Amino acid sequence: MFKEFTKTRRVVITGFGCVTPIGIGHDNFWVSLENGKSGIKRIESFDASNSAVRIAAEIRNFDWESELNPKDRKHVPRTVPLALKAAREAVKDANIQPENLSLEERQNFGVVLGTGGGGLAFTEKQYVYWLTGEANKASVYTIPSSTHGGLSSELSMVFGLHGLSHIVSTGCTSSTDAIAYAAQHISLGKQNMMLAGGVDAPIARGILEGFNLMTVLTKDFNDAPERASRPFDKQRSGIVLAEGAWIFVLESLESASERNAEIYAEISGYGSTCDAYHRVRLEENGVEPARAMTLAMKDAGVSPAEIAYVNLHGTSTQLNDRIETQAIKNAFGKHAYELKTSATKSQIGHPQGASGAAGIGAALLAIKKGIIAPTINLDDQDEACDLDYTPNVAQKAEVQTALCNCIGFGSKNSALILQKI
Repeated sequence: MFKEFTKTRRVVITGFGCVTPIGIGHDNFWVSLENGKSGIKRIESFDASNSAVRIAAEIRNFDWESELNPKDRKHVPRTVPLALKAAREAVKDANIQPENLSLEERQNFGVVLGTGGGGLAFTEKQYVYWLTGEANKASVYTIPSSTHGGLSSELSMVFGLHGLSHIVSTGCTSSTDAIAYAAQHISLGKQNMMLAGGVDAPIARGILEGFNLMTVLTKDFNDAPERASRPFDKQRSGIVLAEGAWIFVLESLESASERNAEIYAEISGYGSTCDAYHRVRLEENGVEPARAMTLAMKDAGVSPAEIAYVNLHGTSTQLNDRIETQAIKNAFGKHAYELKTSATKSQIGHPQGASGAAGIGAALLAIKKGIIAPTINLDDQDEACDLDYTPNVAQKAEVQTALCNCIGFGSKNSALILQKI
């Protein structure tokens, strides 16, 4: 019989950095969340005028070149400067200067990032060069920069971190799984500190058209982008692609206490399951997403009644929102109707593999500031989606324990528990 590992150290978040469609830096991100700001607009990074889908949540006013050495600018995907900026914000927030750490400290400081698309947009750009007779413009690092693994290596090299350097790519659950994986390494004493989170930048013509082939993107709000992402609303008609990076510094509670570091929350529980059902669809009964949440609560040693807030996956598709609602009911029973919940994607769109990290960033707002960010555009709630999704206006609430829920392609499900210290 499988023997469960024994946790030896409590793991906490002491730094948070992000680059998002609604703000750079966690303070700006939180203010925009609280005020119900939408980051969805007409696509500017390429000409989408002839596409059926012409909107996305792009990051604007970001000087991505300043995050890179000039010699690297043509050789790395957009995910790299996004992750670098978020990571720099995170280590600064945690009051850590990696360059001043000893070799031994850097050998026990790792990087784990979750991503869905990784370097796909970069690869697409290189193919265009080759197919249009401009091969001289292509990067000699096309192959390593196109693979997901190179992303964590870039952060390891920039910060001089010699601990593990891993990528988790499990679709939309990628960053939730990455953060849990990082936390487990600290808990088991295999690493002392970790940079962990998620980054994705899937806004490119080929990726957009590929998602559109699956009929999962909304085409109904090209002329009203800010209204496009509307989880749990009757008029919801699909997801909106988004980009962004959300990265955290993780360390043991003992380490944080010794450093007198500010603690955002403890990562206390994690659960992951698979419907084993379909490449992209969820099974209607919501059993396995519910089981992931139940496993996370068991791992954290908390009851459903102790959860005050759930950050929902909330994709704004007809099927997923309905099944996620059912899964919440399965996992929480009657307490489901007492929960405060909200869907961050209503404001930032769907950043694919970075979704879980974005939701954790929103959950930290609830724990640290006592503010539940709203689910915007929830104007006419679907009768089948009958929970409290915090419609349109942020609410004050005392949150000691929060759960972040993620559902991914391949019918994967992951849930993470955060608790106030």
